[in-house]
Amino acid sequence: MKRHAMAVCLLTAALGVCAQAQEQDSLRVINLQEVEVISTRATSSTPVAFTNIGKEQLKKQNFGQDLPYLLSMTPSAITTSDAGAGVGYTTLRVRGTDGTRINVTANGIPINDAESHTVFWVNLPDFASSVKDMQVQRGAGTSTNGAGAFGASINMQTGDFSMKPYAEFNGSYGSFHTHKETVKVGTGLINNHWSFDARLSNISTDGYIDRASVGLNSYYLQGGYYNDNTSVKLITFAGKERTYHAWNYASKEEMERYGRRYNSCGFMYATDRDGHVYSKEYYKDDNGEKHYLTDEGGALHFYDDQTDNYTQKNYQLLFNHNFTSQWNLNIGLHYTKGDGYYQEYKGERSLAEYGMSPFEYNGGKIEVSDLIRKKAMDNWFGGGIFSVSYKADRLHASLGGALNRYDGDHFGKVLWVKNYIGELNPDHDYYRNNATKNDGNIYLKANYELVSGLSAYLDLQYRHINYKINGLNDKYNWTATTPGMQKLDIDEDFDFFNPKAGLSWQIDRNHRLYGSFSVAHKEPTRNNYTDGYFTEHPKAERLFDYELGYTFANSWLHAGANFYYMDYKDQLVLTGELNEIGEAMASNVPDSYRTGIELMAGIKLDCGFQWDINATLSKNRVQNFTETLFENEEAGSEAWVIEHGDTPIAFSPDFILNNRFGYTFKGFEASLQSQYISKQYMSNAKQEECTLDAYFVSNLNLSYTFKLPKVKSITIGCTIYNLFNEEYENNGYAGSGYYLDDNGGKVRYNYAGYAAQAGTNVLGHIAINF
Repeated sequence: MKRHAMAVCLLTAALGVCAQAQEQDSLRVINLQEVEVISTRATSSTPVAFTNIGKEQLKKQNFGQDLPYLLSMTPSAITTSDAGAGVGYTTLRVRGTDGTRINVTANGIPINDAESHTVFWVNLPDFASSVKDMQVQRGAGTSTNGAGAFGASINMQTGDFSMKPYAEFNGSYGSFHTHKETVKVGTGLINNHWSFDARLSNISTDGYIDRASVGLNSYYLQGGYYNDNTSVKLITFAGKERTYHAWNYASKEEMERYGRRYNSCGFMYATDRDGHVYSKEYYKDDNGEKHYLTDEGGALHFYDDQTDNYTQKNYQLLFNHNFTSQWNLNIGLHYTKGDGYYQEYKGERSLAEYGMSPFEYNGGKIEVSDLIRKKAMDNWFGGGIFSVSYKADRLHASLGGALNRYDGDHFGKVLWVKNYIGELNPDHDYYRNNATKNDGNIYLKANYELVSGLSAYLDLQYRHINYKINGLNDKYNWTATTPGMQKLDIDEDFDFFNPKAGLSWQIDRNHRLYGSFSVAHKEPTRNNYTDGYFTEHPKAERLFDYELGYTFANSWLHAGANFYYMDYKDQLVLTGELNEIGEAMASNVPDSYRTGIELMAGIKLDCGFQWDINATLSKNRVQNFTETLFENEEAGSEAWVIEHGDTPIAFSPDFILNNRFGYTFKGFEASLQSQYISKQYMSNAKQEECTLDAYFVSNLNLSYTFKLPKVKSITIGCTIYNLFNEEYENNGYAGSGYYLDDNGGKVRYNYAGYAAQAGTNVLGHIAINF
């Protein structure tokens, strides 16, 4: 961080000596930046559903929460937070699809993890402060680079160069000791060709959930060169995170006993009032009745270093050239380095699972003991993208593609074993495997105006993937002829053809009608292989996406409706099945679908009042769902197969409503945004006791902007989150099994954990611009 701080100091000093660009040079560079082509983005004539989010809109919400929370008001979007306050491990769902099915790019470069397909936003702290604008496409969207879009795609474009020198400070502080400090500086245009920008950010919180602390640091640096028709940018950004685990969530019984903020992660042991140690939170009397130690003056004890630690560094080299007013070329090279680990206290674990032999202690043979394990990753991801674009009066066309490679090591070590005699080998890995992934695609898309106002859209993409995993997994196979760690020997190739076509009719300056049909494919994630059957591999998924929409817009009113039907083949969903070692499995289900209508409207009046509202009504179903339960969830026990018929897809609410009232007057701004999410099932078996209840949450933001001598602007404000103190959970998990009653009959049981969210909490914030 010292090097980055020095770079910022040098840039700050340069503010006083850099040359001011002449007006004609500034206009030239502005025009060049405006014609930079993001070929994966939709335009007003593209027949897909999308929402654009500008820099100012992001800035009005960016006070420390992760980027998914800044997108929570977009249609069909839901956010979740492990720590309960929107900082740390957070996720975004769109149309009920999770983060593994949402394609995310920055400047056209893939951001999704190549193996898990998700975006760990915690590794991109305060990235929103360096984003110029974003586009969220719902459904299959347009062809893009990286993971397949099965519910949405998010295209982020980082900031352009400023024409004039600037400096900016943003800070916030509030509930749960949450605070954020961001410093941004830029040189402006130097010698009519060069420009440099930098950002440093620090975010920290204790979290709403017990011990769910988060510490985040990040930087963003960019430098570039412009001439009449060419720009070259070198961008590097990185994030470093340290978060205490909060992903176990809590059952309703645990919340009732220990409070809604209870966090079982890191539990080591319990003590009674006299200091006697117990391995569990309770003891049983002679009649088998449980007595919880905390009810009798006892205490629970937790491991202090139950933390996730990761550093991710990203490098991008972007080249843009305009050959003529019609032809444009974009090329991007990228490299990402990731390195991290998490430590975890595990109670009463078999030593054999960790490649360790039993040991003697107090005259006894110890085969099961408490231990601390460390699971680590070391990976890199790199490659290139390109696009060639042509723009004429009636035809807009792009030819583009990407070629990327991922290489990652997964390994684990045992750091400590209770009562172990001797020293542990620090170089011993109880599992280690390597994964590689080669991913290439090429696409051709064109939009042609058939007659005035009526355009035809065609988008053809071919994608090839080779994915390999070799080595030992972190799962122990007790059922093998020779028990041992699960062996991974995966070498899979996928070839996907993804055509898209549609029509867009600009009826007049106010009315637009569009429709499209898209095909998308998606390869399985790493977990689909490592948590599946040892002898069977999951299949790729396919999506047919039908979209039909209408929009209206004039100077003060906009409105729209979008109907969608997403027909899935072989979608991977949790079925209740267990693999050979008892791990929950996601299996391919033959048929499932998501269908719904998205409604949007907004007004903006000259008096300063603004109202935006959107709603999604949907139906999300697995067709003819078959669930498999096992006795006490033990692998190898008799399977109980249950035919459910059509059931709701997990974590897919039938109704979502977003509403925002805003008012501005002479520097004062107030906004009230609210979100309603209907009930969600947490499994595909439609069990009423495994649901997330509906919730309605409102946030109030107040701010005032003014100027001082030698200061461009100062904004002070306050945001009250969960204004009406709604008690709710926005994420969780669920499982099921069965036991045998006295007559030998099968009796189903269910269990669930819930991610409790913070009640009313406050952040004060200030922004100073020079």
